[in-house]
Amino acid sequence: MNASGTITFQFLNTPFRLAQRAAVRSWIQDCAQKNGHDIGELNFLFTNDEEMLSLNRKHLDHDYYTDILTFPTPSAHGLTADIVISIDRTRDNAKHLNSSPLDELHRVMAHGVLHLTGMQDDTPQSKAEMRRAEDHWLEQRTFLTS
Repeated sequence: MNASGTITFQFLNTPFRLAQRAAVRSWIQDCAQKNGHDIGELNFLFTNDEEMLSLNRKHLDHDYYTDILTFPTPSAHGLTADIVISIDRTRDNAKHLNSSPLDELHRVMAHGVLHLTGMQDDTPQSKAEMRRAEDHWLEQRTFLTS
């Protein structure tokens, strides 16, 4: 597998900034590669609920908040997509799930990458498989300090 590829992080209408970006890039790349895919160009855009609602309405005709939207682009060079994440939604979800905001953010990031590798979550069985895969990738984060 080719380890090259680009993973970028951008921020729109949020004071949030991602820590340990190099380590997170490596973790995302590992997730893709261990699932049989190279990275082409992944662009993560972190934003707020209102921006996400606007994107959800515009692109999917959905009138509700969501934590993640993934816009894949066909590419012969590996996984290529824009992945938009609502920081507001991940923080709110973390409270409801009794999770840390960082764990929930990383879970959603892994979720987007896993979708790009072909995993689905549209049935109870595939949803359970996705959750197990997300949990596995959360356990692989060797860059977190206690």
